[in-house]
Amino acid sequence: MNEGPQIRVGIGGWVFPPWRGVFYPQGVPQAQELHFASRALTTIEINGTFYGAQKPASYRRWHDESPEDFVFSVKGPRFATHRPDLEGAGPTVDRFLSSGVLELRDKLGPILWQFPPSAPADESALAAFIELLPNCIDGRTLRHAVELRRPKIRTDRAIDLLRRRGVALVVDDSRPDFETTTSFIYAHLRSCTLEEPTGYPPEALDGWAQRLRERSAREACDCFVYFISGAKVRAPAAAQALLQRLTQAS
Repeated sequence: MNEGPQIRVGIGGWVFPPWRGVFYPQGVPQAQELHFASRALTTIEINGTFYGAQKPASYRRWHDESPEDFVFSVKGPRFATHRPDLEGAGPTVDRFLSSGVLELRDKLGPILWQFPPSAPADESALAAFIELLPNCIDGRTLRHAVELRRPKIRTDRAIDLLRRRGVALVVDDSRPDFETTTSFIYAHLRSCTLEEPTGYPPEALDGWAQRLRERSAREACDCFVYFISGAKVRAPAAAQALLQRLTQAS
C-alpha cells in the first residue's frame, strides 16, 4: 500500500450501459466491469447501497476483484437521510453498518451520507444525525462524509459541527474554494458535458489538479474525488484525465 496522503479519483458505481464500448472495451462482459474499472481508476463510490441493502458476500467479492491499493467509498441508505425525523435514523444507520460493509476491510474508504435538496434547514436535526455516526466499530476507524445539497443548510454553525465531529463536508463544482472540516476531502464533480471528450475543459481539470495537490500537501489529507451526474457517459474519461494530471505532477 502507498504511504502518505493519497488523491484518489473515480466514478459513482460501475454498472452503466452507456459506458459499454466507450469506457469498457467491446466484449468485456458485465461480470468483468468492476475488474476493468478498478484498474483504470483508483476509487469507486458504491451507490447501490443508497437504494437497498447489499449482501456481505457482495462486499467480499468486490474486495477480492479489485487491486490491492484500491479503495471504495460507500453511500449510506436513503432511508437514513431522506426522512423527516433524522434523530430517529439510529436503527437504520446501525443496520447498514452491520450489513457487511466492513467486509471491504482495508479497502473501505469514507461512508457518504447524502441529504436531499429538499432537506429542511434544521441544524438541530443535522446535529442529532451526526451524533448517530460511530467513529469506530470493532476496532475499525470509520470516516464519514456528509453532502448537504441545500445551500441553506450549509451554515457556519453546520460547518463548525462537522469540524468538531470530524466529518467531511462534501464539496462540488459550486465551491471550488472549499473549507476542510476534517482529515480528508470528499468531492463530487457534477459538470461533465457531452461536448468535451474528457467531460471537463482541460483548464478546469488543470485547476482541480492544482487545487487538490495543494490542499493534500498542505493539510496532509487524503482526497476522494468522484465524477458523477452531468453527462455521465464522460465521467470515466474525466476521472482518467484528472488522474493523469495528478500522476504527471507527482
